[in-house]
Amino acid sequence: MGKRKHISAQAIKEANKTKYFAKLNNCPTSPRKMRLVADLVRGMSVEKASGVLQFTKKHAARDIEKLLTSAIHNFEAKSGERWENANLFIKEICVNQSKTLKRMQTAPQGRAYRIRKRSNHVTIVLDKQA
Repeated sequence: MGKRKHISAQAIKEANKTKYFAKLNNCPTSPRKMRLVADLVRGMSVEKASGVLQFTKKHAARDIEKLLTSAIHNFEAKSGERWENANLFIKEICVNQSKTLKRMQTAPQGRAYRIRKRSNHVTIVLDKQA
């Protein structure tokens, strides 16, 4: 690794030490369905978002709720303080497309239809309210 690349990598590591986040990679839900749930909780406080996710009937809500819990635990591990006292909120929630599995389904008269099984990456960033 070159000197400039090494210095920028160190700067990114230092910035991530004060950033409280969690990532979920290759979640087998389509990004469009996951974004519907992510838009519900974007910008909310952690307590309110957890309640909303708990009572949302969509399957993607369970995955985001687990990810939110992981981000809260990451906050507690990095900062050393309790999340109840910190007044946390969801600063950023990002859903990106991941790999797509391509499958074939038989169709009439010797044809085949293509099925795309999509997956996604989700990132949650927490921050303290001032």
